Amino acid sequence: MSYEDKGQLSAENFKTFLLKDASKSHRNLYDHLTRVLMKVMDERPENAVDVIEDLSQEVKRSECEISQTTLQNLPQPTAADSLVEPQRLLYSHGDEVDQEDELVDALLPHVNETGFYLEQAGVGFGREELQRISLALKQLVESQLLQRCRLWGKILGMESSYIVAEAESKEAEEDVEQNTEELAEEESEGDAQRNEIDPLPQSTYKPPLIVPKEAPGTGANTFVYYVCKEPGLPWVKLPSVTPAQIRASRQIYKFFTGNLDAPVVSYPPFPGNEANYLRSQIARISAGTQVSPHGFFHFMQEEGVEEDEAPSDSYEVNPDFEGIPAVEMTESLATWVHHVQHILQQGRCTWTNPALIPGEKPNEEEEAEDMNEVVEDPDVEVGPPLLTSLLQDTDLFDTPPWSSKMSSTLIPQHAIAVLRSNLWPGACAYACGKKFENIYIGWGVKFSGEGYDPPVPPPPQQQHASGPETSESLDPTVEEEQALREALEEKHAAEEEMYDTEEEDDD
Repeated sequence: MSYEDKGQLSAENFKTFLLKDASKSHRNLYDHLTRVLMKVMDERPENAVDVIEDLSQEVKRSECEISQTTLQNLPQPTAADSLVEPQRLLYSHGDEVDQEDELVDALLPHVNETGFYLEQAGVGFGREELQRISLALKQLVESQLLQRCRLWGKILGMESSYIVAEAESKEAEEDVEQNTEELAEEESEGDAQRNEIDPLPQSTYKPPLIVPKEAPGTGANTFVYYVCKEPGLPWVKLPSVTPAQIRASRQIYKFFTGNLDAPVVSYPPFPGNEANYLRSQIARISAGTQVSPHGFFHFMQEEGVEEDEAPSDSYEVNPDFEGIPAVEMTESLATWVHHVQHILQQGRCTWTNPALIPGEKPNEEEEAEDMNEVVEDPDVEVGPPLLTSLLQDTDLFDTPPWSSKMSSTLIPQHAIAVLRSNLWPGACAYACGKKFENIYIGWGVKFSGEGYDPPVPPPPQQQHASGPETSESLDPTVEEEQALREALEEKHAAEEEMYDTEEEDDD
């Protein structure tokens, strides 16, 4: 090998050595020397050999600032953060001025105690979620100033679920509804006065009779219901339920989407959106599954009123109730009773005649005649009275309506009685001594047997019968019109001649 070849090989090996990356900075000497020489050529400093070290430090510093920065990217929000943020307010303390009196009057439910018994029954939300629900109920009571509130349950949905709270409204809500009714009456009176001045043509069409809904605090509208999707999110008050909505909900089988404003696409058509459908299902579930131990409630007795004449729609807690053993409550359904009114086929808890105009009161004689007609009228519905035993509940699709068991057979002395509804899967009740509670956790649909059969559409309307009144006739020809005209003229002439002869005979 010649000397030149050896020099070229050594140069290539040296360049390879310069291109070797460092272990810490991951930079090589060849690129660094290139940048330093380029900086010297650009700036041309005096005494470059004296400041070559400073220029090298500047090049290294510039590379460090570009590749390494002290700024950090903001963390992207996760799904857990979006769920935690609205719940953060549940754990914050509000104003502590005069809150002791409000907490005493609020009558918050003891959700944690309820969750303890539900956990023994094999039903519940979980301790963490139940704690958040308890704080959400506290927030609801303080914001709406409710007299009484309890956890009704949870209805599952396709996209999100509904946590349902049952509450009693104050008299302020009734006053608002009375004001709205007065405004409606004033508007109707104004329309009547305008119609007297400029009467409008009256239509002969008679719309079908509408069954009026029950007043707030009575029947299916006894309680007010609030729902929220997650603890910490705002509570939404559900509207009052109407008989038409209850009747329509009995004919459809539909899951909830999780959006209160979503339309209910079904047949027969449902009169309302998902909020109305949710409210009607809550009313049906409450009427069929809200039970209590026999003797816990008793009818209110007024002074001077006998037991047979006592009202059957009002009851109160029996202070003399001592409790029923759990073993006895699981063996017989006679120890359980319904304490919520039954909903009739009309869609109301109390039957009413939709033909009567609201506001009109008949005379005593007419009222007596109406009472006699009501007794004989077969259309009048009468449901089972309150505090009726569960033994009178009927089977559905050869399935018993209830299933009962004990929470533990190993230690029956401290076990609780658990009752489950087979007609409304998800409805559960427990009883332990003087304590009981009802809760519902399910999809909000009723048991339909082996499969759901949608209702058959009504038969199509019949066509008009063919005949001379509905059939189109051919136009007569000119000859036929001329012959008809001549026949009419001859007939008219004959009648005049006959009339003249009669007058001559009379003379």
